[in-house]
Amino acid sequence: MKTYKFLFSSKWAGYFALALVFAIACVALGNWQMSRRNDVVANIAKITNNYSGAPLEYASLAGQFDHLDPAKEWTQVTLRGEYLTADQRVVRNRPLNGTPGYEVLVPLKLQTGQTIIIDRGWLPIGDREAGHPDVVPQPVSGTVSVIARLRPPEPKLDRGAPAGQIASIDLADYASQLSYSIKTGAYGQIVSESPAAAQNPIPFPAPSIDEGSHLSYALQWICFGVLAFVGFGYAARMQRRNDEYDEQESGETGVPVEELYGRGSAFHPKRHAKVRKVGARATAEEAEDAILDSQGY
Repeated sequence: MKTYKFLFSSKWAGYFALALVFAIACVALGNWQMSRRNDVVANIAKITNNYSGAPLEYASLAGQFDHLDPAKEWTQVTLRGEYLTADQRVVRNRPLNGTPGYEVLVPLKLQTGQTIIIDRGWLPIGDREAGHPDVVPQPVSGTVSVIARLRPPEPKLDRGAPAGQIASIDLADYASQLSYSIKTGAYGQIVSESPAAAQNPIPFPAPSIDEGSHLSYALQWICFGVLAFVGFGYAARMQRRNDEYDEQESGETGVPVEELYGRGSAFHPKRHAKVRKVGARATAEEAEDAILDSQGY
């Protein structure tokens, strides 16, 4: 009766090492997907807590416009001041729901003397002149009360823009185009304003809180890692079964196992050419065929 001693051979040790390396790689990929999911879940929690929270006064969040704490993103803040429409800018290449367009940025000079940037919304591409919106709605003049959500600035893009436009919401670059200083640590994405303008850009939709498929991908990678050992175990079981079949065949024909199919041939096709019940006696023809096979005929 054959046992699993063959597992201690160098060949099977190599098979096990390959299965182990594959399983470790699958676990690492699963952990990577779980890490990504944890980041997404944390961001969803932040959005859920801040996006619809009660607006806070500017005084309590003034420092966030210098250096925005990521945990404060989407927090609503109440601002009072006057729009400086002469320094308005249009941001290029801003798709919304798959449609190309622009965003409108306007400096808001607060009653406290500081100036921050307000993103007033989205505009579709124009039909009259390529690269420009047809109409840019203007805010009301005079003092307005604005509720906006805190958003971080964007990195600078190495591409140009026509006069009156910028390539991204890079507040430092925006500041370099103005004759006065502005807050460059954050800007406000408008929620509402009072008094409201007769016409406004299209408001932004709420950010997505879909966590995606990271969890299912992580579970799939873990399953793949487990299947590596399942496959190894199945191959070992097949090897033992074939070894037992070889011993039985050798005992019935008198031909040494090594001469029947070659040592270590775990899945030789001739092993499966004929299937007999265990204990059945070999016929003379089968014995003769086995001898001829062992001699290479």
